[in-house]
Amino acid sequence: MLGHVSFGVKDLVRAGVFYDAVLRPLGWVRIWDDPRGLGYGRLGEGEKLNLFPHVEARPPGPGFHLAFDAPDRAAVDAFHAAALAAGGTDRGAPGLRPVYGSTYYAAFVIDPDGHRLEAVHQ
Repeated sequence: MLGHVSFGVKDLVRAGVFYDAVLRPLGWVRIWDDPRGLGYGRLGEGEKLNLFPHVEARPPGPGFHLAFDAPDRAAVDAFHAAALAAGGTDRGAPGLRPVYGSTYYAAFVIDPDGHRLEAVHQ
């Protein structure tokens, strides 16, 4: 459905450290890297998330978040732990979310630039 999503970040190096750590458990890697930005995705599938440096970077408004599919519950747990260790903010520890479905296992964080992120395994 979507080709990719792009976020503006205030500090590209800091964002790279954060996203390298949190996306690794989900099977994502840095696909490209240059002074103009960073691209992440699964090998062989191209970038799905791009980060570009912007002095005035701001996260999207209320209600927006980006949810990443996780291969299993352990990956959701690892995503959450990596996010907190890399400077993210907890917005919901890993666990079942029965309001979304009986097998909906997710964790929620905010990255250092304020972008709301989720890892989910169903």
